[in-house]
Amino acid sequence: MRRLGTIAVSLAVLLAVAAGALWFYLQSRYEAPGPLTAEAVVIVPRGAGLAAIADDLSAAGVISDATLFRLGVRLFGDARALQAGEYAFAPGASMKDAAALIASGQTVVHRLTIPEGLTSVEIVALLEAADPLAGAIDQIPPDGALLPETYHFHRGDSRAAVLQRMSEAMDAALSELWDKRAPNLPLNTPEEALVLASIIEKETGVDSERALVAGVFVNRLNKGMPLQSDPTVVYGITLGKAPLGRSLTRKDLASPTPYNTYQIAGLPPAPIANPGRAALEAALNPAATEYFYFVAAGDGGHAFAKTLAEHNRNVAKWRKHLRSLQKQTTN
Repeated sequence: MRRLGTIAVSLAVLLAVAAGALWFYLQSRYEAPGPLTAEAVVIVPRGAGLAAIADDLSAAGVISDATLFRLGVRLFGDARALQAGEYAFAPGASMKDAAALIASGQTVVHRLTIPEGLTSVEIVALLEAADPLAGAIDQIPPDGALLPETYHFHRGDSRAAVLQRMSEAMDAALSELWDKRAPNLPLNTPEEALVLASIIEKETGVDSERALVAGVFVNRLNKGMPLQSDPTVVYGITLGKAPLGRSLTRKDLASPTPYNTYQIAGLPPAPIANPGRAALEAALNPAATEYFYFVAAGDGGHAFAKTLAEHNRNVAKWRKHLRSLQKQTTN
């Protein structure tokens, strides 16, 4: 009996040692660096169980052994904590690291940059082309309702929700900047400031010119002069639904529309694009200037003038520049 007891104790000790060794082996393998040599992105579908997640990670090369991953999560982690989403795994991530990332819910952050000066139709097209987003947009907002900037989102976020964020961002920016506006502007409401900002945005993409362009338009409004902005004429033809696809003609400039600022006094009835924050700031804090005119200068910027005679000379230089470009194209 004593001998049998000794044997039993010995076996128990051996089993405990073996179990401890196995536990140590599994833990060391679970925590060892994985096979990835470059970042890999894996999407964990909703409702995926531990086995499916392990298989997906193995197929993507994140882990070397799906069975060991499943066992490791059950022994050293919490399978119930694993969450659906899109995850980016770092090179050398261990099985433990992979499980911890999926349990954290720290999914890949995507970003979409909306350039200044787009129409709402164009912005909605960018949202529709963003594959990580989900859902449809039922109604296109009016031009001027959306703030162009970079927006961050996760896979599966709805397009409508991102669009709503753009609208709320514009409302917040306009409210903030309206409160900081320069005194004695010929603008009675934030909406009028938004209209002017949209024209400024379409007239120049040069940061250093925005306040100057705004100053020209404010001078013209104060004097009761028509704004004579070509982009407003274009918008009167297209209503922001599609590019014009051609140059403006004299007939276009002479054709009255609510947006043709060669034919109407003051501002058009609504924005002609979605202006960025810098254009809003320029509209509400224009440069103090004596300029009343500007025209393209051929270098990406504009030539400004105080008098019509000076402006006409600048226009002649611009037309000469265009003729030179056309000659180079045909040669």
